[in-house]
Parts: sequence; structure tokens; C-alpha cells
Amino acid sequence: MQRRMSQPLSDHDAINTVSAWKRRRAELAAALTFYTRLPPIGLGKAGHGSPDFDRISWVVPVIGAIVGAIGGLVLWLAVQLGLNPLPAALLAVAAMVMATGAFHEDGLADTADSLGGYTREKRLEIMRDSRIGTFGACALILAIGLRAALIAALIRETGMAGAALILIAAEAVSRAGALLLAAMLPPARSDGAGSAFAARQGAPATLNQALLIAALIAFLTAASAAGVMPTVLALIASGLAVVAMAAFARRNFGGQTGDVAGATQQIAMLSFLVAVAMLH
Repeated sequence: MQRRMSQPLSDHDAINTVSAWKRRRAELAAALTFYTRLPPIGLGKAGHGSPDFDRISWVVPVIGAIVGAIGGLVLWLAVQLGLNPLPAALLAVAAMVMATGAFHEDGLADTADSLGGYTREKRLEIMRDSRIGTFGACALILAIGLRAALIAALIRETGMAGAALILIAAEAVSRAGALLLAAMLPPARSDGAGSAFAARQGAPATLNQALLIAALIAFLTAASAAGVMPTVLALIASGLAVVAMAAFARRNFGGQTGDVAGATQQIAMLSFLVAVAMLH
């Protein structure tokens, strides 16, 4: 069989390559703008509001890795300045919350507050209320405190660099988990981020890409810090958390919302950290 000679890129191929890069850059800018407060420097402008999830889903775990890297950088700086693991971990958590504008924490608080409602309609109404109630405040305190405690424990067990790598993995995997939950359930109402995702979930390959990228990030980071088996079991724990949240959302809301997806990210992230901390 005659071997084909390698040919230089034609003008058409070059145009397609440039167009593909511009499209990927726009998708990254849209995801960065939606999920964080970070400016999309060098990526162009992105509109506000719910993006086209069918296009940006693949990059969502990358956004999580960026947020985790910010936390890891602050963790490194805090340790270099001589802080003990717990205050260093708290500063890292604070940096990530600031980077995202407490995007997912807000979803956790609203979802927790909705537990005070006795009917599905009342729970959905409570989630729309911007005020934080007792359930929401307790959920935030427990989630932030547990996250900081787990990071501090990982610093002692795996070192500062290991804890930072595991944090990157947890943030990436949990964001893919939130996407998975949104794909598993119908929207609980006709507006909001949950309905926007459901309206555009016509290309499951995009979601599959997000899950594969999240797993790849986990094995490139957490596995090198804690080992392959703890990483695999942490991925399973995070997946089980998503399944549990899906069952919870179906029973209490009849579907998913943006707030429930945010709460799922928080629960999946904590599940990942708990599993690694226990198994390592």
C-alpha cells in the first residue's frame, strides 16, 4: 500500500483551524464569565446570562481546575509565609469563593433553605429568595468548615503540593458532576439556568467530553499526589454523591434547577476530598 505524502495545510484547512480555535476560545470565555468572576483576558468578550451549555460543557471541568489552581496558589503562599495548615486552608477556600463569586455556595444555601418548605411549589419559591435562612447559613458554615478541615488534613498527609493537586481534581470533577445531574433530570421550572441547560442538551457528546476531561485532570493531579486507587474511589464517591442529589432533587423539586446543580457541585467536591483523605 502506497504511503501518502504529507501535504502542507491548504488555505481552507488553515481557515478551519483558525475558526476552530476562535470557537474554542469563545467557549472558554463564556464558561469563565458564567462560572467565575475572573476576566476573560485574551479570550474576547462573552455575554452575561446562561450560555449555550451544549457548546461549553467540555470546558466546565477546566474552569474548575483553574479555580482549584487559584486555591492551590494561595495555599502555597500561605504555607510559605509560615501559616499553619488550617488557616492556610481557610485562605485558599476564601480565594476560591472570591474567584467564583460564591456561585455554587449560593446554590447550596438556597437548596438547604428550601427544605423548610412543605410543598414542591413552596420549596421552589424559597429557592428564588435571595435572603439566606437558618438552613442555608448552617449549610454554608458546615461546608466551608469541612472543606478547610479536609484541605488542612491533606496538607499534613500529602504535603502542600499534594493538597493543591487534590484540590484541583476535586474542583474539576465536581463541576462535571453538576453537569451530569442537570442532564439526568428535567428542569423543575421553565426558566433559570436549569431550564437553559435542559433546552440545549441535544449533544450528549459534549457532556461525555466534560466527564472524560474531568477524569483525565483527576488522574494527572490527584493520582500523582494520593495514588491511583484513592483517586478512583474518590471519583466513585463523587459520582455516588451526584446520584444521591439527583434522587433528592427528583423527590423534592420534581427536577433540577441551577441552585440544585450548585449544591451538587459542593457535595460532590466534598465527597471527593473526604474519600481521598480517608483512603490515603
